[in-house]
Amino acid sequence: MLAAIAPVLSAQEPYVYPAKGQSAEQMSADKAQCQAWATQQTGFDPLKAATAPQPTPGTQSGKGGLLRGGAKGAAAGAAIGAMAGDAGKGAEIGAVGGGVLSAAKHRRQQQAEQKAQAQQAQAQGAKSADFLRAYGACLKGRGYSVE
Repeated sequence: MLAAIAPVLSAQEPYVYPAKGQSAEQMSADKAQCQAWATQQTGFDPLKAATAPQPTPGTQSGKGGLLRGGAKGAAAGAAIGAMAGDAGKGAEIGAVGGGVLSAAKHRRQQQAEQKAQAQQAQAQGAKSADFLRAYGACLKGRGYSVE
């Protein structure tokens, strides 16, 4: 069980020393029980966190969105230009405007996704730190030196 959480705790896993002469088997059992207890206390399970799917970037690419926005703008510009007597000029202006607006919308979506991912990572880090504190407290309570 502990081998499964090792990747999650790797850089932060505390050093544990059997200060009261506990055997390797006893230490392994205590670590597993403390992992379960820390999960119960904090509501954070490093096993689930390690296997949770990572957020994926938006499905619309910047270039595709730009082209779609340009096409929509061209169509609207052509309609407006046709009323003014020059559909080609209207389409040209509409294509540029639509592409710019589409690119700006895509950029805002990317920024919102990045902000959400950063907030999620920060919350995950806080939960992980709480888990490690609880895990260490449990091991200390069982007579281990934890650093």
